[in-house]
Amino acid sequence: MTRSSAREIAIHCSYSLGFSHESADEFLAERLNKENFQRWSQESALYKEYPNEKQLQYIEELVRGVANHGPELDQYIAQYAKDWSFARIPLPAAAIMRVAMYEILDMPAAAAINDAVEIAKKYEDGKVVSFINGILGAFVRAEFPEQFQDKKLARAEVEPATEHEEEA
Repeated sequence: MTRSSAREIAIHCSYSLGFSHESADEFLAERLNKENFQRWSQESALYKEYPNEKQLQYIEELVRGVANHGPELDQYIAQYAKDWSFARIPLPAAAIMRVAMYEILDMPAAAAINDAVEIAKKYEDGKVVSFINGILGAFVRAEFPEQFQDKKLARAEVEPATEHEEEA
């Protein structure tokens, strides 16, 4: 399993956890087991390979981090979503951005943003993908300017979408 696949599973978990009344630990204990992976593999190739211990730890760390810092991450999303109400952001897009923002705290931003954009392309249309890229780019430029100045964000230089751009 690749790191990108593990990240995508963490996004799925973070999204689903938002509809659960369980703690992150309870949710992960129930969700991340071989039986569930085997069942889900019939629906998605993403679940064909069960994560090794290191990959499980990575997924769990991301999901717990997003769960523990959800309000803060949502505040950043709302702050950089110019002219967009947070309530109008598609839930899968919000989950993708939460995981990427949390991950930016521990890794180069370009890698987290690039992977988030690639994952978003599987679930969202082009406008939402550009919106995600723009918000993550604005977040890093404002919160981690040293990474932007080092030009580590080659692909994350799109300005956040405005409400006018969203309308089709």
